[in-house]
Amino acid sequence: MHLTRRHALVAAPLAAAALAGCSRGEAGPSTSSVTMIVPFAPGGGSDQSGRALGDGLERATGRTISVENIQGGSGAIGYSEFLGMEGDGSKLLATETALMALALTQDVRFSYEDFTPIFKAGDDFALLVTRPDAGYETGMDLVDAARERSILVGVSGATSLDEILFSFIEDDQQVEFDRVPYESGGEVLAALLGGHIEAASLNPSEVLGQLQSGDLLALCALAPERYEAEELADIPTGLEQGLNVAFAQFRAVIAAGGISDEAAETWIQAAREYAETEEYRSYLAENFLVEAPLFGAELGEYFTQYNDDLAEAFS
Repeated sequence: MHLTRRHALVAAPLAAAALAGCSRGEAGPSTSSVTMIVPFAPGGGSDQSGRALGDGLERATGRTISVENIQGGSGAIGYSEFLGMEGDGSKLLATETALMALALTQDVRFSYEDFTPIFKAGDDFALLVTRPDAGYETGMDLVDAARERSILVGVSGATSLDEILFSFIEDDQQVEFDRVPYESGGEVLAALLGGHIEAASLNPSEVLGQLQSGDLLALCALAPERYEAEELADIPTGLEQGLNVAFAQFRAVIAAGGISDEAAETWIQAAREYAETEEYRSYLAENFLVEAPLFGAELGEYFTQYNDDLAEAFS
């Protein structure tokens, strides 16, 4: 694995590709009922993203978009049910890294190519966090402890971003962590606060309140550079501490596969409209995302690059 390639995955401009569209269904944003599926439990970063992006597309289309959490199997159950909605343009899904990671590591019936790419809102980097009484001050402190004894860390599924990040740290530092799996970032957070695990990799939006209250401590940001936001600007990067890991989870929206070109384009245009609003800027700022909008075919090309990079990481 090469860290420089993972950086390129986040930052490199992508050439547009033709979006092939063979249609079986005509339902789209003009239908009265639209559902945004979140394939994880309520309370985590994916749930927050799905609800925020659903609100934005709702305003852009004038249609009511309801959020439905279909959790289980580290996201596999939600994606599998979405696969069965082929041709239905009134169904959306708030997607992230699991879209590729599940197909690369588990026996599932879907891949990213089975769905219709609509809109990537931004890149979501993570913080390595612990409790203040755990005795760690830096990410390397945690790594050094893992060289000496078993360290329990929480992950929201075997194919989640936090699982990937801990794998990257292990590969970079030649250590091992003991994972405790949960269904969502919210459950990981609760386990960390309850003392059931020693550390976790969580998105800033999931833990800012606990950081500000002093209930949790950020050891480092697993990002290529420090956050610009005042609330996080003092947190050093892992790179500064000798952890050569920086990798982002994307926050995006996909539609069901097999929808008409017209239905797909309607959603894409709604996403473009939303991306020009102050509401979109507020969403990025409130969730500490790096702005990186992509639409339609351009997003499809990004998905291919991201999948290739993860395939190398899992090999």
